[in-house]
Amino acid sequence: MKKAVFLLFLSVACIGLAQEMYTFSSDSKLTIDGTSTVHDWTVLANSMTGSVTAEQGLPKTIEFEVLVAEIQSERGGAMDKKMHTALKKEEHPKISINLNEVKNSTNLMGTINVAGQEKTVEIPVKMNTDNASLKISGEYAITLQDYDIEPPTAMFGQIIVGNDVTVKFDLVFSKD
Repeated sequence: MKKAVFLLFLSVACIGLAQEMYTFSSDSKLTIDGTSTVHDWTVLANSMTGSVTAEQGLPKTIEFEVLVAEIQSERGGAMDKKMHTALKKEEHPKISINLNEVKNSTNLMGTINVAGQEKTVEIPVKMNTDNASLKISGEYAITLQDYDIEPPTAMFGQIIVGNDVTVKFDLVFSKD
């Protein structure tokens, strides 16, 4: 009996040792590119958090959040306010992404929650690991109305934001 308990403990310990933990690095970058009837635009996510659990260089879990209030444009406060309102910042202050499945080393399945709407998506990515970090990069197109987001307008409806945006990300997670 003691031998069986010891073997069970040893196998659990080995499984635990095989997992690697990574925390979010400030070297990460996430932008959102879009269009309007007047000009193209880009906004930057300035506050993000996240963590990754990996086995054999592939993520097993990813938890990632972006604070809506810290997504800011280069065009100033008026655009930021309209964007934050469209993203329902007061009711849903965070955008979250959680990994559901690693399909292969170039496709991740996950759940994205934007403005209170949750969708399961497959995101093409590039992943690189080294002794100290895990890097995940790529881009993903989102249609605003799929997340019940009304494209913002300005100038009494003369300027209208396009319904499609592209999220570009270069995420860096440092090994704990």
